[in-house]
Amino acid sequence: MFNLRYRYFFILLLGIYSYINLLFTGGKSLFEFETPQLVLLCLMLFIVFGVWELNRVAEKYINNSPCKFKRNIHPLIALFVVSLFNVALVAMGSLQVLYLILNIPAQMDYANLKLLILQSLRVNLFLNSLNAIVYYMNRVKQVELEAEQLKKNSIEAQFEVLRNQINPHFLFNSFNVLSTLVYRDADTSAKFISQLSNVYRYLLYNQQKKLVTLKDELTFIDSYLYLLKIRFTENIQIDKQIEQTAQKAFVPPAVIQMLIENAIKHNIVSKKSPLLISLYTQQGYFIVSNILQPKKIAESSSTNIGLNNIISRYGLLTDKRVEIERSDTRFVVKIPLL
Repeated sequence: MFNLRYRYFFILLLGIYSYINLLFTGGKSLFEFETPQLVLLCLMLFIVFGVWELNRVAEKYINNSPCKFKRNIHPLIALFVVSLFNVALVAMGSLQVLYLILNIPAQMDYANLKLLILQSLRVNLFLNSLNAIVYYMNRVKQVELEAEQLKKNSIEAQFEVLRNQINPHFLFNSFNVLSTLVYRDADTSAKFISQLSNVYRYLLYNQQKKLVTLKDELTFIDSYLYLLKIRFTENIQIDKQIEQTAQKAFVPPAVIQMLIENAIKHNIVSKKSPLLISLYTQQGYFIVSNILQPKKIAESSSTNIGLNNIISRYGLLTDKRVEIERSDTRFVVKIPLL
């Protein structure tokens, strides 16, 4: 506190306040000799200035001192002890300045010195109290900042874990499709490889990002859907109705792909029962909806990718919630467009 940028302004205010307070407590008869009011004002300003500046020097020394006592003694206590010596120095100095102004021979009058020590102690106690308040307010702010930083680091770590949970199951399936496709159709397999490289290029380039534009995500989804169509042919049908204005919004990378993959994982995809997945935007949400035809035995998920991952990722990004609706015939997931 003693190193305040505008400390001289506060010294002036405190000096004037001390002078007024002194007038109401018998300041005119403080000393045995006649003391003009202007001299009293100057005296109080000198006391406040002296106590403040000596405490400022002491505080700076204590904070920068390499002494081991700092480990065992609280800096506020150390400063207060040192400030008592400062009070004695200021009181003695004030007395001599007072004698000089009033043309009184220099002497050490203990009665007058005692009065000045009491005034200096009052000022010193007030300043040290304010300093303690400022000290603990700064400590609280520092603790809050550290807590916020720890929270941020924790969130970043959680987000990193969730972001790295891209299911390798899709990659294995893609290679299985490719291994059979290569022998049947060279042109289609070449395009399949091109689209597969687009998918993983997107995942690699955007794995460090928290958000991507919906437009970029949909470009990635087009490549992903091509791979699905090669794998499932007409057994999977995709209906897309995306508003043009919504494409400037943001979503977490690969979140739509995870929803589509989730639909495929839990539902029958066959020629007899083709899976219809609808992708559309509505009122600030991107919606993935599929007809419900659950498998009798759901595929196991080795990396726990699914709705919990998506909900957790959104929980780390926004207060807007992922909405999930399930009926007898449809399963709908609404993710907020950010």
